[in-house]
Formats: sequence, C-alpha cells, structure tokens
Amino acid sequence: MTNPRKKIILNEILFWKQNKLLPEHYCDFLAALYAEGADLEELEPVHHKQAILPSEKRKLLLIIAGICIAMIMLLSIYFTISSLMIILTVVVGIAAVILFLTAFRMARKNDLLAPVFHLLGAILLFSMSIRIYTTYFNGNNIALFCLIAANCGVWLWSGLKMKLLYFTVSGVLGLLALISYYIINLL
Repeated sequence: MTNPRKKIILNEILFWKQNKLLPEHYCDFLAALYAEGADLEELEPVHHKQAILPSEKRKLLLIIAGICIAMIMLLSIYFTISSLMIILTVVVGIAAVILFLTAFRMARKNDLLAPVFHLLGAILLFSMSIRIYTTYFNGNNIALFCLIAANCGVWLWSGLKMKLLYFTVSGVLGLLALISYYIINLL
C-alpha cells in the first residue's frame, strides 16, 4: 500500500480510537494490520486531526457560518435601508431561490447542508414577504393573510417534497393558525 494511502487510513483509525467509534483493541489491531508489522512510531507521525471527517466538519461549519453571517447582514440592510427596497427585494428573492435550488440539489446527494440551505431560503422568503407587506400593503389584513398563507404553502410543499418533518409541520400549523384566526374574526 502506498504511503499516503496508509497515512490516511492510519489517521482514520486513530480518529476512531480517539472518539471511541470502535473499541480500543480493534483500533490497535487495525493500526498494526495497516502498518504491515512496522511499529507505528517508525512510520510518519499520524494525528487524529488529520483525519478526513474532522476536516470536512470544519469546512461545513465554515460554510454554514459564512452563509449565516451573509444572510444576517443582508437582512439587516434590507430592513434598515428603505431607499433601496426594490433592488434589495430582488436580491433577497434571488438569494432565496438560489438557496432553495441548492437545497434541492444537495438533498438528492443526501448532503447534510440541504436542510440548512432550505431553512435559510425559507427565512429569506418570509422576510421578503413581510417587507413587501409593510411597504405596499400596510394595514391590509387580507394581503398579510395571503402572504403568510403562501409562505405556509411553500413550507408545506417543501416539507412534503423533501420529506422534512419540521417544514411539513410548520406549514400545516401555520395554515391552521391562519384559518382559525380568519374564522374567529368572522364571528
């Protein structure tokens, strides 16, 4: 076995041992097996932080943190600067669509980031709906009702399509709350 491949495998075994993913004696056996009888100290030094899984986790955390910070900045600018409302609405809408499409694409690959992108897209869509309501339909309860119902419909459809229970429940509960509010106000 080539040395880089051996080092990767030994790093993974050490990571398993450090995080107790396998019993210690199994890890020792596997390490001795992949070291091909040589002492582990004679080989290049291995470290559990060089394993593949921790580096992927760090990369995912950085991506999520960067997207969340960018979204917070976008929403803070969106709700504070009213002179750029139309341009920012288009930007927020495009960002929401991109996040939804990315979430659907990643869901096909069973990527762990898919629900995060889906959730961020839903937050942007809801924020855009609220901003449109406060700008154009302030005081019109029917418009607010329709915008919230549309958001709940998107959540329900997305939850059913991607099999995300929290979106399905959110959509159903939101629609039930809207319907009950509408019925109570009619009486």
